Amino acid sequence: MNRKITFVLLISMIFSAQMIFADYDLPENEYYLESLRLTKLAQDTFEYGDYDASTGFAEEAIRYAQLSDEFVADQLLIEAGRLLDWADSNNIASRYPNDYNDGKEYYEAGVEAQSNEEWGVAISSATNAIGILAALESGTPRPTATASSTLPKQYTVRSWASTRDCLWNIAGYSWVYGDSRSWRLLYNENKSKLPNPDNPDLIEPGMVLDIPSIKGEARQGMWDSSKTYDK
Repeated sequence: MNRKITFVLLISMIFSAQMIFADYDLPENEYYLESLRLTKLAQDTFEYGDYDASTGFAEEAIRYAQLSDEFVADQLLIEAGRLLDWADSNNIASRYPNDYNDGKEYYEAGVEAQSNEEWGVAISSATNAIGILAALESGTPRPTATASSTLPKQYTVRSWASTRDCLWNIAGYSWVYGDSRSWRLLYNENKSKLPNPDNPDLIEPGMVLDIPSIKGEARQGMWDSSKTYDK
């Protein structure tokens, strides 16, 4: 029974890692393809009752899925860097300073995460940079937002595929805490809402999180993407 539980946990880790590449239209990723092949072998040997072999294949599948994450991060940062170079050569900073600065900050955060081998953070940051800078390149910058001195009290979780929402990343938003290390404040405040209260990694799209104040900052209402919040 312990071997079966171990196998199930390994398979869930594989699928979690493999989801990242599936979200992006990138050049053929040999690491991702190999992780799929090994996952199939792990599942087949498990069904045949060879639990030791299945565990071995699953562990190798995880290793290749992690290499795939590294590949995805590298490719996304290359594209974000290209867009930033385009913005610099076209003097975008003077015309759209807010968008340019946000895109640049996300790119630099992604590069730093890459150097620390934090692939999930690198992918999230690069994705945000690409979203902002690609809109500028296509001539559709973000609409001018209305500034608000009151920070949001609540936030609706978005999908991992589009935003990489997790408590760590959400806490890092400037209008939440601007510090991902404060994720536990969100966890403690919303623990009873989680599908598994003992697992802070499991949050679901559509879930409404309460954001507690930590420095006496005024908070009210739901986060609005059309607004710019004072930090």
